[in-house]
Amino acid sequence: MSKRKYSVLDLFCGAGGLSRGFIDAGFSVKLGVDFDEMALKTFAKNHEGATAMKLDLFDLSNVDKIKEFFKENNYALDVLVGGPPCQGFSLAGPRQIDDSRNVLYRAMVKTARELKPKVVVLENVPGMVQLHGGLVKDKIINDFTELGYRMGEPRILYAPDYGIPQIRKRVVFVGLLHSQSEYKYPEPILTPENYISCEQAIGDLPALIDIVGDKVQDYPMEAQTDYQKLMRNNSDKIYNHEGTIHDPKTKKFIAMVPEGKNYRSLPPEYAGIYKYHEALTRYHSQKPSPTINTGHRSHFHYKWNRIPTVRESARLQSFTDDFIFYGNKTQQYRQVGNAVPPLLGKVIASEIKKWLDNETE
Repeated sequence: MSKRKYSVLDLFCGAGGLSRGFIDAGFSVKLGVDFDEMALKTFAKNHEGATAMKLDLFDLSNVDKIKEFFKENNYALDVLVGGPPCQGFSLAGPRQIDDSRNVLYRAMVKTARELKPKVVVLENVPGMVQLHGGLVKDKIINDFTELGYRMGEPRILYAPDYGIPQIRKRVVFVGLLHSQSEYKYPEPILTPENYISCEQAIGDLPALIDIVGDKVQDYPMEAQTDYQKLMRNNSDKIYNHEGTIHDPKTKKFIAMVPEGKNYRSLPPEYAGIYKYHEALTRYHSQKPSPTINTGHRSHFHYKWNRIPTVRESARLQSFTDDFIFYGNKTQQYRQVGNAVPPLLGKVIASEIKKWLDNETE
C-alpha cells in the first residue's frame, strides 16, 4: 500500500467543498483553480498546504500554467476533480457541441490530457445527464475514454444518503486511467428514516432573535447530537454566524408560514404577493433542508423568523465549524451554495483511495 498521500487538483474549486472532502479522506490537495478571487481566499485559508490560483479557463492556454505549476513543484497528479459550470455545456446546433461556451469543460479534458492523472472526477447538476438528449453525457464519457480512462455510467448521488442534512443531488462521473474495472460508487450509509434533520444539524447554534450577533461567538450549549459533535470537532468558537434583521412586513409573513411550508400557506389576502415557487420556504426541524441556494433570501429557519446564517447554511452543507468563509455576506452565501458538500466529497474520495491503494500495491 502506498504511504504517500495522493495528490489532488481541483478545477473550478470555489471555496473547496469537494477537495475538503478529499483532504478528510487522507488526500493532499496541491492546487485549486478558480476565477472568483474571494472564493480562492476562502479556499487558501481552509486547505493548508494547497495553492490557490486565479485563472480564466475560457482561455485554454492557461492550462499550461497549471502544467507548469506541477512541473516546477515536482508533483505527480493522482486525482483531477472539477465541476465545470453547467451553463458551459451548450449545443447551438447538432454539429456545434464544441461551441465556445463549452470551453470550461474542455479545460478539464485538456488538463487530463496534459497531466495524465490516475483518476478524473467530474461533478455537476443531475439535469446535465439529460442535456441535449444525452449528447453531453456521451461526450464526457467519450472524451475521457479517448484519453485512456475507464468510464462507467455516471451516478446521481443523494446527499441525505451519506449523512448530509440537505436534499441535494449531484451527478458524478469517475474515470480510472488504464483500469480493467470501473469505479465503485459509495453505497448509502443512511436510510430515509435516519436522515439527519435540520434541528439535529443546527439546533445548537445561537438563535439571533432580532440581533445580528458578533463576528465570533461562543457556543450557547453543549453539542446535542452526533452530527453537531462532528461539526464542532476542531472548533471552539462560531464564525460566519451573523443574523439578518428583516423589515416588519417580511417578518410578519415569515411568521405565518408553518414548518416545511412556503408562501402558499399565507392567508388568501396575501396569496398573490409571491410568485417564485420557493418563496418563503421554511425549513422543517425534523427533515433535511431543501437544497442550499446561493443566497436569494427565499429560505427561512425552521424556528426563528429569519433567513439562515452563513454558518447554518454551511452546517447543512456539512462544512465543519473550523471552515471559515471570507468576503462579504453575499459572497459567503454564494460560496456555500455553490459548493459540493464535503461529506459527499469524502465518500467519493474514500472509494477512489481504495482503488489507488490497490493499484500501487
